[in-house]
Amino acid sequence: MKIWMPFRKKKPLVAVIRLSGTIAADGRFGSSAISDHSTKNIIEKAFRRKGLSAVAIVINSPGGSPVQSSLIAARIRRLADDKKIPVYAFVEDVAASGGYWLATAADKIYADASSIVGSIGVIYSGFGFDKLIESYGIERRIHTAGKEKSFLDPFKKENPEDIDRLLNLQKEIHMAFVKQVEGSRGEQILDKNIFTGEFWVGETAKSLGLIDDIGHLIPTMKKLYGDKTEFYVQEKKKGLISRFGVKIANETIGGIENHANWSKFGL
Repeated sequence: MKIWMPFRKKKPLVAVIRLSGTIAADGRFGSSAISDHSTKNIIEKAFRRKGLSAVAIVINSPGGSPVQSSLIAARIRRLADDKKIPVYAFVEDVAASGGYWLATAADKIYADASSIVGSIGVIYSGFGFDKLIESYGIERRIHTAGKEKSFLDPFKKENPEDIDRLLNLQKEIHMAFVKQVEGSRGEQILDKNIFTGEFWVGETAKSLGLIDDIGHLIPTMKKLYGDKTEFYVQEKKKGLISRFGVKIANETIGGIENHANWSKFGL
C-alpha cells in the first residue's frame, strides 16, 4: 500500500523519444521510415506526461525527406515552446542531413565522440536509360499537355534546362535548411562553411558549433537533473511483419535506396 506524503519531492522525469531510420513519407521505406504521421502520437504523448522535467530526443538517421524533417522538428519545437519544456538531442551513429534537421529542434545537442553529424545539403540521384533503350532499338514515346511534364525523364537524354531547374529547386530547399540551422544554432556556429554538405564526427562537430558537447543520454541527463532522474521511453512500434523479422522491404528498390542512405556514412 502506497502512503501519500504531501511534501514528498517528486523525482525528475525525462521523456525519451527515439527517432531511428530514414526520414520519408509513409510507405516509402516500409515501417522503418520516420515520418511526421508515424511519430506524431509518440511525440505528443511524450510531452503530455505529468511532472515532466525535460524531453530527450535520441536520433539515429542518415536523413531523407526535407519536408518530413521540417514537419517533425516543427512539431517538437512547437510543443516544447507551448509547454515550456526543455529539449535535448542525443546523436547515436548518425544525424546527417534531415537527421541533423531533427536535432536542431532541441535546445542542446549532444553526440558520441564517433557520431557522424552534419551533411547540410540537398541531393538528387537517379539513373539514365537513354543509351540502354537505344542499344536495344527501343523507341521512347511520350506525349504531354504542358511542356515540363516530362521533367528529368530517365529514358531521355539530359536536358540542360531540366538541370538548371533542378538546381534552382535544390537551392531553395538548401536555403530552408540553412535557415533552420541558423535559427537554432546561430550563436553557436563558428564556421559558415558547415553548409557545404560535408559531415564530421564528434569533437570536430563540437568545434564547429554543430553540437554543444560530447555526451550520452543517461549520464548527461542525470548530471543535469540529478541521480534520481527517471526515464520514460517513447518509440515508434514496429509493424507486425518487422516484429517477426521478415524484411520484405530490403528486397525492393526502396530497400536498396534505404541501405544506400546508411552506407554512404559507412553504416
